[in-house]
Amino acid sequence: MHKISKSIRVLLFLAALLVLTTTIASVALDDLSGADATAAKPFLGRWDITVKAPTREYPAWLEIRLQDGKLTGLMVGQWAHAVPVLKIEVAKGLLTFVSPQEQWDRKDNMPFEGQLTGGHLAGTTKGPDGSQWTWTAQRAPDLKRKAESKWGKSIELFNGKDLTGWHEDKPKEGKTWTVSNGLLITPGNGPELINSQKFRDFKLHVEFNCGPSSNSGVYLRGRYEVQIETNSVQEAPSHHTGGVYGFIDPNPEQPRTPDVWQTFDITLVGRTLTVIQNGKTIIDKQEIPGITGGALDSHEGEPGPIYLQGSEDGHVQFRRITITPAVE
Repeated sequence: MHKISKSIRVLLFLAALLVLTTTIASVALDDLSGADATAAKPFLGRWDITVKAPTREYPAWLEIRLQDGKLTGLMVGQWAHAVPVLKIEVAKGLLTFVSPQEQWDRKDNMPFEGQLTGGHLAGTTKGPDGSQWTWTAQRAPDLKRKAESKWGKSIELFNGKDLTGWHEDKPKEGKTWTVSNGLLITPGNGPELINSQKFRDFKLHVEFNCGPSSNSGVYLRGRYEVQIETNSVQEAPSHHTGGVYGFIDPNPEQPRTPDVWQTFDITLVGRTLTVIQNGKTIIDKQEIPGITGGALDSHEGEPGPIYLQGSEDGHVQFRRITITPAVE
């Protein structure tokens, strides 16, 4: 999970449940007429969003559905996990929706409006200070592969000696990733660690040891977090070790024991994910709907790096990170 304290994560989870129930009951649109449903149809589906602030860009993701005559939206913002939007409607060709404040680390909810042009969405929103930001969205690609994957040579991403081939996203004084006795160690509430290589489809072997009350994650293509933790027992199953944060539960969930060496064997082909933890399949060829909070970008059709989360509590050790890319 990304950059939110344990207590705040609990509140976010409870708030998400409240939003989910109240959105369907009272916030979602009244049943759409035939004409309104027709007008909304071009906006339905999954969208990869880029929000453009004056100094940087933020990735986001939105899925718009028409369910039982009501328009609904599920969104991933800057942080946290996918939750229902507070309001969504299409009127006279204009899409408007409101994202909960928790997803953007701000004190008010975030309103969006945009129009569909040439198959793309573009519009405006407001920053925390009220200034106008812009945003664009592309339809999320299905990432379906036409042929079986052929695997190339394995690559050791961690050399057991130093951080060669890796870089911290935002270095912090006194909070750095370290290598000791052949182990790569998270700093705890520090920067993320991003590999310099980019991959599309791959098999990934990771050996890790999660300390007590600790939290990290392995981001696939820099967009999809497979969770590592011993401090989220009170949260939803998808927030537990082996889950895809906010989207896919590990099943059967394995014991969340600290200070024990464990393994992930992960296969990602398009959107199809398999996760084997300690030799047991906990995610079996399931589809990842979209990016998770903390993604580097929302460009799902492009290759991306492996990155390890260092911004959460405690310490997690890694001793082997091996990737076997598909041959393109």
